[in-house]
Amino acid sequence: MSNQDMSDRDWWRQAVVYQVYPRSFADHDGDGVGDLPGITSRVGYLKALGVDAIWLSPFYPSALADGGYDVDDYRDVDPLLGTLADFDAMVAALHDAGIKLIIDIVPNHTSNRHRWFREALAAAPGSPARERYHFRDGTGPDGSEPPSDWPSMFGGPAWHRVPDGQWYLHLFAPEQPDLNWDNPEVREDFLTTLRFWSDRGVDGFRIDVAHALTKDMSDPLPSAPDLPDQQQPLVGDHPIWDRDDAQEVFRGWRKVFDEYDPPRTAVAEAWCHPSRRARYAQPESLGQAFNFDLLQADWDASTFRTVITRNLEASEESGSSSTWVLSNHDVVRHASRYGLPIGPNGSGAPAQLGQDGRGWVNSDGTTPQLDPELGLQRARAASLLLLALPGSAYLFQGEELGLHEVADLPHDALQDPTYERSGHQQKGRDGCRVPIPWNREGSSFGFGTGGAHLPQPRWFASVSVQAEQDDPSSTLSLYRAAIAVRARLQGEESLTWVDSAPNLLHFTRPGGWHCLTNLGAAPVDLPDGEVMVTSGPLRDGLLPQDTTAWVVTRR
Repeated sequence: MSNQDMSDRDWWRQAVVYQVYPRSFADHDGDGVGDLPGITSRVGYLKALGVDAIWLSPFYPSALADGGYDVDDYRDVDPLLGTLADFDAMVAALHDAGIKLIIDIVPNHTSNRHRWFREALAAAPGSPARERYHFRDGTGPDGSEPPSDWPSMFGGPAWHRVPDGQWYLHLFAPEQPDLNWDNPEVREDFLTTLRFWSDRGVDGFRIDVAHALTKDMSDPLPSAPDLPDQQQPLVGDHPIWDRDDAQEVFRGWRKVFDEYDPPRTAVAEAWCHPSRRARYAQPESLGQAFNFDLLQADWDASTFRTVITRNLEASEESGSSSTWVLSNHDVVRHASRYGLPIGPNGSGAPAQLGQDGRGWVNSDGTTPQLDPELGLQRARAASLLLLALPGSAYLFQGEELGLHEVADLPHDALQDPTYERSGHQQKGRDGCRVPIPWNREGSSFGFGTGGAHLPQPRWFASVSVQAEQDDPSSTLSLYRAAIAVRARLQGEESLTWVDSAPNLLHFTRPGGWHCLTNLGAAPVDLPDGEVMVTSGPLRDGLLPQDTTAWVVTRR
């Protein structure tokens, strides 16, 4: 399936999609920031990797209050990253290589530099310009208290006061004012944006914060303690999150997507209860939704099996295919997460829920102790498992090199707004966004001719593309081989579990394709057949602990 026919309407169902964080992928002009010409220069690398598509994180004009997710203009390119002509050249190069392009759309909020928000600040309370956002009078005798006690996702209150005394809602940073999706002008403008990029050859869209689009802002606003718990199944009427009326917006988007041949695809970032995710993935809605359940799961066979089974059942319910994710731009890289112990971190802090690694990052990577070799071994096994599952696999740049999180970034180099908004208690997400290494040497390990906008550690030399590309045992070689074999073996979107040894995940795919992942201490036998790829060496023909193998018993 890799580098497949560009006219295939169902290309996305079992695609391998590679996320590019543009500011940290490749720097063509040497200013320390990755750019679109840099991506174009590395299309050959992406083709050799074998991916079907790239997902491009925001490249729009932005003050970078939140890594580009504070958008000044939805229909242009940030001058630091290039021009619209550079974008067109990148699309052409990708398509020539048989690679599709998915771009990020950020509909929950604009930046505070967006033309609309500047108009709103210049306008009077109650004006049409302010109706594009959620402006409210404050509470208290003089309106000096925010309209509600809702917290921001980045820390602090979710309301910010403007000079004339009103407040505006921002569920994320103050530089990201939330749009009012009850406003017809907002809805129509985003349809224009979707057509603008589709007309330029974009094949699909990743919808940021899809679960927060529509809101019920009617009085009285409930207090934060009275809001329903997001961890529990909601019923579609939460004031902020996962509302049923968001699907009306997405049905309108689907009509736009279907104007094109092949139809444009979409995948929702919807952090909602698993029982609600299928709504976003229905054909009349966005068509696909991220499931982050493997990303949040402990290294445990029964947990993995439950997650996989549940999400395949949800895919049948929606008529879509599942998505599988282990790392992205918002989380600690899985090579590091899997090298951390589950439980108290040794300093009296709470247990690390789901091995998420954030407490370890906040300690500058000192507590608890990371076992990097174990983490990489498990990461390779998990990645090979992920690539065997029916559905689409989403990879994050650098994971194919086995990159660990850069947890010891100096605090004065941090860019994530979480750091300041949390009173310097949370270091945030910069550790997975450090520019990736291409060469063993150079001022930025081949990222560009200058430096890098986030400091790179010395150990990047040994995990650079140059260091790994000719090493048959490297993680890069594993990914290239696995993606190529996956393309040959891929068939119907189904699997059958095989119950055998304890702590062994064993399933078959159509055509005699077996995937076995051993999470137990005892080595296990492999089925008779041809061993196609393994995440690590076998021991006397047995599958050792923390290792995955693909075996074909008939072809």
